[in-house]
Amino acid sequence: MPLIATAQLSKLKKLASTKIPKVTKMESVLDISAGLKEALNNGIAKQVSKLTAEDGFYKNDLVKILLPAELQKVDKALRNFGMASLADEGLKVLNRAAEDAVKQSTPIFIDAVKNMNITDAKTILMGNENAATSYLQTATSTALYDKFSPVIATSLSKVNADKVWEQIITKYNSIPLVKKVTPDLKDYVTKETMKGVFSMVAVEEKEIRVNLKARTSPLLQSIFAMQDKKL
Repeated sequence: MPLIATAQLSKLKKLASTKIPKVTKMESVLDISAGLKEALNNGIAKQVSKLTAEDGFYKNDLVKILLPAELQKVDKALRNFGMASLADEGLKVLNRAAEDAVKQSTPIFIDAVKNMNITDAKTILMGNENAATSYLQTATSTALYDKFSPVIATSLSKVNADKVWEQIITKYNSIPLVKKVTPDLKDYVTKETMKGVFSMVAVEEKEIRVNLKARTSPLLQSIFAMQDKKL
């Protein structure tokens, strides 16, 4: 009996010793995941909010929406025919639509962070300066597009971008010998606006990674201290 009891006790000790590290590792991954999500939420709160102001896109070279190739020739033609002011307005209203859309849809991006399943949190933490933002972009872009596209459509109408561009396209297509264009502005502005949002989130992620003062909570301090050790 003593021999059996000793053997059983030995097995229990081994079992305990193998389970404890697994639980600790799981807790560590959960903590890292929570820290990364907090960093991304900070990016939305501190940086993406800047995009909602007038000229938040239009005068920010990092995210300013430029014309796609198809519309660059339209822009050039308008200027050649003395309609530079209309061309300028066309570019401005696309950025105004983006600014308005982000104002309306910040909760969409917050929900995307909340619902994000970070499967390899430690790898992301130890990755490059925008690894978490890139993961968010890859993991959520399809679903975000579906939710965000209707908001862009509303904003294009709200800032009269749809009417301005209808006028621009009509004038361009009336020019003799030009190849007519039918741009999908909603699709283009949706993608460019999302790209701008992710760019601004990346700004804050980088700040948290390199600036100790930007780690404004105990969780951010403890999680990103792990990253610091690899440097």
